[in-house]
Parts: sequence; C-alpha cells; structure tokens
Amino acid sequence: MAKTALKPGDPAPPFDLPTAGGGRVSLGSLKGKRIVLYFYPKDDTPGCTLEALNFTEKAKAFAAKKTVVVGVSRDTVAKHEKFAAKHGLSVILAADDEGLCTEAYGVWGEKTLYGRKFMGIERATFLLDAKGKIAHVWRKVRVPGHVEDVLKVVNALDAK
Repeated sequence: MAKTALKPGDPAPPFDLPTAGGGRVSLGSLKGKRIVLYFYPKDDTPGCTLEALNFTEKAKAFAAKKTVVVGVSRDTVAKHEKFAAKHGLSVILAADDEGLCTEAYGVWGEKTLYGRKFMGIERATFLLDAKGKIAHVWRKVRVPGHVEDVLKVVNALDAK
C-alpha cells in the first residue's frame, strides 16, 4: 500500500479508537479542539516511554491551548492501560489494533532495524486544527526536544 502523503491543509482522516480506561476517542468527538495525534511504535520501549512522559509533562500547557494529546499505536487497550499505570501517563492512549488509523495517516510501512526488515509504525506527529484539518506534520520524529517543538507550533498558532 502506498503511503498517504498528508500535508498541512488536508482534511484529517477520521478515526474512532478505543482508549486506555475503557473509553473511545474520535475526530468527531474532539471537534472544536486542536488535536496532537502522535503515532509511536510500541508501549514501554525506551523512546516511546520517553515521548509519552514528555507529552504527559506538558499536558497542562497543551490543555491551556485547547489542544488534546492522543498517542496511537497498534498495542491493545490492555497494554496501554499497563503502560499508563506503570509510568503515570495522563495523555490519551488509543489502540489501533486493526491498523486502519495508522494506514490512513500513512505511518505504517516497512522499517529496517539491524539489517532486518519488518512492518511497523513510523514515529510521526500530526497537529489537527479545531476544524479537523491538518495544521502541521512531523515525520521520522526524534524524541528529544520533539514535544517542545510541537508546543512551540501550537503556541505560534495562537499568536496568529
């Protein structure tokens, strides 16, 4: 499947996913708010844990800007619940078990690690505006400093 090259101005692909804690999160349910939709490979791995902790640390700053942070991986709701409890995470963790959301956002594809090829999630973040359009895209994310970069862009949107 060809990767979808979503770019700023494009309508955000709709999603409706189960979350840790027994809820659901969807594009429609968050209408009127900005959404930081970040895709990460796997719960409780070093980079993914650091990214989730960094977003949790800045959750109040995002909330003050009417911005909801949602982390998405293909892990199950049960794995998300253990991950959130173990690390005290306050961001929404959504389970994309069937992979429809990761494919719609073009972040599922072939990866290489130590010479081995496999299918997985490319670490990427999408900032969606209050009208459900893509405002900013970060691809091939490096975790250190990423959350601060996302917050800078959110703050800049308010300055406009």
